[in-house]
Order: sequence, then C-alpha cells, then structure tokens
Amino acid sequence: MYIALEGIDLVGKTTQIELLKAKFQEAVFTREPGGTNFGLTIREILLHKDNKLADMTEFLLFLADRSEHYHQIIKPAQKYNKLLISDRSLFSGIAYGLESGKLSQNFIINTNLEVIENMLPNLVIFFEISKSELLNRLNKRSPDKIEKRGIEYALSIQTRLLNLPKELNVQTLVINATDNEMDIHKQIVNAILNKISGI
Repeated sequence: MYIALEGIDLVGKTTQIELLKAKFQEAVFTREPGGTNFGLTIREILLHKDNKLADMTEFLLFLADRSEHYHQIIKPAQKYNKLLISDRSLFSGIAYGLESGKLSQNFIINTNLEVIENMLPNLVIFFEISKSELLNRLNKRSPDKIEKRGIEYALSIQTRLLNLPKELNVQTLVINATDNEMDIHKQIVNAILNKISGI
C-alpha cells in the first residue's frame, strides 16, 4: 500500500509524518526529494544551493531523484507488501514542472510516469492551506529557494497539486491544514486504515 502526503511547504506534512511513525511502526517512511543518499544531494542542490538553474535542469534533477527513489524505496516496498508512506510524490514533480510554463504537459506527465513504471499512490492525502495562514507561517521562518518564489507561486502549485491526482484517477483525501494537529492525525489514520481494509 502506497500512501502519499501532498501539499506545498509549511502545511504540516512533516509533523503528521512524525505522528504516523508512532502509529504505523512497521511502515516504510520516505520523502521526495531526499529519500535516498543520492536524493539528499539532489535536495541540497534544489532547495539550498545559491545557483540559478534552467527550468529543464531543475525538472530533470527532480526526475533523477524520483527514478532513484522509485527503484530503491517504492518498488521494494510494494514487492514485499509493505505500507509505504511518503512525504510528496510524483504529483509534486509534475506540479512544479508545469508551473514553469516552459515544458509541455505531456512531456512532464509522461516522463514522471515512465520513471515510476506507472506505479501511482493508492491514496493521496492532500493538505490545503489558506493564503492568510500560509503568509502567517512563512513569516515565522527563513524561506528556502522554492519558497522565495512567493506566495502566489505557492498557491498556484497548491491548485495544481489538488487537481493532478484526480486527473490521473488516484483517490484523494483533502485535509484542512489549519485544523487541530491531532484531529488531522485522526483523519489520516482512519483514511489509511480504511484503505488497507479495502473500504
């Protein structure tokens, strides 16, 4: 069972991942980018290195990370019937790729599907946040390279992320990111248990 937590930065995915680790102790937990040693290097380049990358270069770096992550983490977990919970997935890669407006939608979607051999998540849990709350959270921390692109950029990515799983026929649960932390945790746990039970 492959579960992906999706949403833009600062919506609380990392907090919920930590809570889920206590509940599902036998599960495999990972993240994109950075779920492998190779991915950690890519993550550093993408989010923290002070360099300006061409849109195609950035896209291909995300894609390289996704390919390695699929072969090292996702595919083995599926092979051995493990519960896999990932912080982000191909949907983030597609959304950020589309946002540049420089690459074709067919190219972006098809290459992402190719590197994961069409193995889509069984369930996407999407964290949605309001503009006002996102601004509030952004003001409390130093932004990385992606966050420096601004609030409207982030909200446009959020819209893409909300629609992409539906377009690819993947079941989605939308969570209000401003809800109480433990209420969100309960919603996610119930959704995962229901999915495992086939409900």
